[in-house]
Amino acid sequence: MALRPVQVNIKALDASAVGRFWAEALGWSAYSPGVTTYVGPAGGPVWPAPVAVGIDVVPVPGPKTATKNRVHLDLATTSAAHQAELVARLQTLGATPADVGQGNVPWTVLADPEGNEFCVLEPREIYRDTGPIAAVVVDCADPRAMARFWGEAMDWTPHEVTDDQAVLRSAKGAGPYLEFLRTPGVQTVPDRVHLDLLPYPGDDKAAEVARLRALGATDLDLGQGDVPWTCLADPEGHEFCVLAPSP
Repeated sequence: MALRPVQVNIKALDASAVGRFWAEALGWSAYSPGVTTYVGPAGGPVWPAPVAVGIDVVPVPGPKTATKNRVHLDLATTSAAHQAELVARLQTLGATPADVGQGNVPWTVLADPEGNEFCVLEPREIYRDTGPIAAVVVDCADPRAMARFWGEAMDWTPHEVTDDQAVLRSAKGAGPYLEFLRTPGVQTVPDRVHLDLLPYPGDDKAAEVARLRALGATDLDLGQGDVPWTCLADPEGHEFCVLAPSP
């Protein structure tokens, strides 16, 4: 039994506009089958067989606060020229420079039109085959503990586990990495960005949720009411959802 991360959930006042931004940013397409806006590779099937870790932009009534998100995306580039071109294009789409205390670094920190931070990385060999999203990055206090929990929760393989960083990736060697970085500070507001997980076809969602609770996940009430997905928090309080497979 295992789960797979299938989308990054981003909350936004204007889900359609933020969805369009990310579709343009990644060279993907935006679909609006309901109240949310899903961003994924053009022409690819979405449910029940997502072909990539996509983005689902969900409308909420309140704006982002000044607090830095604990989860963000790193975007891949193939050359210094590509990095410069991508940064310039993203800014024409509505991204703005962001200062999260990064100092003098080779990557560029930006924020999407509603203030969600992300990084445009300098070229790195490790990310040459990830697609436009190099990594989903999570701030945490204990990367080793996060690697244990998430390594058990999902079928992704640990690539590096140290006191400062834990890196996981699909055992198929495709798509983005999931990285946990040791970061000072504690959560003060609900996460604006989180992961959504999906059981494999034929697996039982209730059994998967029970397994996650046994690993240390806790139930989370975000005011979601009676919905087909289950909201949980990992041992450090990062919110995530277990989605219901499509019939």
